[in-house]
Amino acid sequence: MVTLSVYLDGPFWVGVLEIVEDGRLRVTRFTLGSEPTDPELYAFLMRYGTALLESASRAPAVPADTREPRRVNPKRAAKLAARAAARLTTRSTASQEAMRLELESRKQAAAADRKATRQEQAEHRREVARRKRIERHRDR
Repeated sequence: MVTLSVYLDGPFWVGVLEIVEDGRLRVTRFTLGSEPTDPELYAFLMRYGTALLESASRAPAVPADTREPRRVNPKRAAKLAARAAARLTTRSTASQEAMRLELESRKQAAAADRKATRQEQAEHRREVARRKRIERHRDR
Protein backbone atom coordinates (compact mmCIF):
# COMPACT_ATOMS: atom_id res chain seq x y z
CA MET A 1 0.00 0.00 0.00
CA VAL A 2 1.40 3.42 -0.97
CA THR A 3 0.35 6.57 0.87
CA LEU A 4 1.26 10.19 0.08
CA SER A 5 0.83 12.88 2.75
CA VAL A 6 1.41 16.59 2.12
CA TYR A 7 1.71 18.96 5.06
CA LEU A 8 3.17 22.32 6.07
CA ASP A 9 6.49 22.03 7.91
CA GLY A 10 7.77 25.47 8.87
CA PRO A 11 7.95 27.67 5.77
CA PHE A 12 7.80 24.77 3.27
CA TRP A 13 5.25 22.23 2.15
CA VAL A 14 6.59 18.72 2.54
CA GLY A 15 5.46 15.41 1.07
CA VAL A 16 5.91 12.01 2.72
CA LEU A 17 5.62 8.87 0.62
CA GLU A 18 5.00 5.72 2.69
CA ILE A 19 5.18 2.18 1.30
CA VAL A 20 3.91 -0.72 3.40
CA GLU A 21 4.85 -4.20 2.17
CA ASP A 22 4.86 -7.47 4.11
CA GLY A 23 4.47 -5.68 7.44
CA ARG A 24 7.48 -3.41 6.73
CA LEU A 25 7.26 0.36 6.27
CA ARG A 26 9.59 2.40 4.04
CA VAL A 27 9.37 6.19 3.84
CA THR A 28 10.85 9.01 1.81
CA ARG A 29 10.38 12.72 2.42
CA PHE A 30 10.60 15.53 -0.13
CA THR A 31 10.19 19.31 -0.06
CA LEU A 32 7.65 20.93 -2.36
CA GLY A 33 8.27 24.61 -1.54
CA SER A 34 5.08 26.64 -1.85
CA GLU A 35 1.64 25.11 -1.36
CA PRO A 36 0.96 22.80 -4.30
CA THR A 37 -2.41 22.75 -6.01
CA ASP A 38 -3.90 19.41 -7.04
CA PRO A 39 -2.83 19.76 -10.71
CA GLU A 40 0.69 20.79 -9.65
CA LEU A 41 0.92 17.82 -7.29
CA TYR A 42 -0.30 15.50 -10.02
CA ALA A 43 2.28 16.89 -12.48
CA PHE A 44 5.00 16.55 -9.83
CA LEU A 45 4.07 12.91 -9.21
CA MET A 46 3.96 12.16 -12.94
CA ARG A 47 7.44 13.64 -13.33
CA TYR A 48 9.19 12.41 -10.17
CA GLY A 49 6.94 9.57 -9.00
CA THR A 50 9.20 6.71 -10.07
CA ALA A 51 12.26 8.37 -8.52
CA LEU A 52 10.34 8.83 -5.26
CA LEU A 53 9.21 5.21 -5.28
CA GLU A 54 12.80 4.05 -5.90
CA SER A 55 14.06 6.31 -3.11
CA ALA A 56 11.45 4.92 -0.73
CA SER A 57 12.26 1.33 -1.71
CA ARG A 58 15.97 1.97 -0.96
CA ALA A 59 15.15 3.47 2.45
CA PRO A 60 15.62 1.28 5.53
CA ALA A 61 12.48 -0.64 6.50
CA VAL A 62 10.91 -0.57 9.94
CA PRO A 63 8.15 -2.82 11.24
CA ALA A 64 4.73 -1.38 10.46
CA ASP A 65 2.14 -1.16 13.18
CA THR A 66 -0.08 -4.18 12.51
CA ARG A 67 -2.33 -4.11 15.56
CA GLU A 68 -6.00 -4.79 15.01
CA PRO A 69 -8.08 -1.69 15.70
CA ARG A 70 -10.57 -2.20 18.50
CA ARG A 71 -14.17 -1.27 18.18
CA VAL A 72 -14.71 2.39 19.07
CA ASN A 73 -17.83 4.11 20.30
CA PRO A 74 -19.46 5.94 17.33
CA LYS A 75 -19.37 9.33 19.08
CA ARG A 76 -15.72 8.86 19.94
CA ALA A 77 -15.01 7.77 16.35
CA ALA A 78 -16.65 10.96 15.07
CA LYS A 79 -14.48 13.07 17.42
CA LEU A 80 -11.33 11.24 16.34
CA ALA A 81 -12.23 11.65 12.67
CA ALA A 82 -12.84 15.38 13.14
CA ARG A 83 -9.48 15.73 14.92
CA ALA A 84 -7.68 13.80 12.18
CA ALA A 85 -9.29 15.93 9.48
CA ALA A 86 -8.27 19.12 11.30
CA ARG A 87 -4.71 17.94 11.70
CA LEU A 88 -2.80 17.98 8.40
CA THR A 89 0.52 16.79 9.77
CA THR A 90 -0.41 13.16 10.31
CA ARG A 91 2.65 10.96 10.29
CA SER A 92 2.75 7.64 11.99
CA THR A 93 5.46 6.89 14.50
CA ALA A 94 6.77 4.18 12.19
CA SER A 95 7.07 6.63 9.30
CA GLN A 96 8.91 9.09 11.54
CA GLU A 97 11.33 6.32 12.47
CA ALA A 98 11.85 5.40 8.82
CA MET A 99 12.48 9.05 7.91
CA ARG A 100 14.99 9.34 10.76
CA LEU A 101 16.85 6.24 9.54
CA GLU A 102 16.90 7.56 5.97
CA LEU A 103 18.23 10.92 7.16
CA GLU A 104 20.95 9.23 9.22
CA SER A 105 22.04 7.08 6.28
CA ARG A 106 22.21 10.19 4.05
CA LYS A 107 24.23 11.99 6.74
CA GLN A 108 26.70 9.10 6.97
CA ALA A 109 27.11 9.00 3.19
CA ALA A 110 27.67 12.77 3.05
CA ALA A 111 30.22 12.58 5.89
CA ALA A 112 32.13 9.84 4.07
CA ASP A 113 32.13 11.94 0.88
CA ARG A 114 33.38 15.01 2.79
CA LYS A 115 36.16 12.98 4.41
CA ALA A 116 37.28 11.57 1.05
CA THR A 117 37.27 15.07 -0.47
CA ARG A 118 39.33 16.45 2.43
CA GLN A 119 41.85 13.63 2.08
CA GLU A 120 42.15 14.22 -1.67
CA GLN A 121 42.70 17.95 -1.09
CA ALA A 122 45.33 17.28 1.59
CA GLU A 123 47.13 14.81 -0.70
CA HIS A 124 47.06 17.40 -3.50
CA ARG A 125 48.51 20.07 -1.18
CA ARG A 126 51.27 17.66 -0.08
CA GLU A 127 52.08 16.83 -3.69
CA VAL A 128 52.25 20.52 -4.65
CA ALA A 129 54.51 21.27 -1.66
CA ARG A 130 56.75 18.32 -2.55
CA ARG A 131 57.08 19.53 -6.16
CA LYS A 132 57.92 23.08 -4.99
CA ARG A 133 60.52 21.72 -2.57
CA ILE A 134 62.15 19.69 -5.36
CA GLU A 135 62.12 22.69 -7.71
CA ARG A 136 63.70 24.97 -5.08
CA HIS A 137 66.39 22.36 -4.44
CA ARG A 138 67.16 22.01 -8.17
CA ASP A 139 67.59 25.77 -8.64
CA ARG A 140 70.62 25.93 -6.33
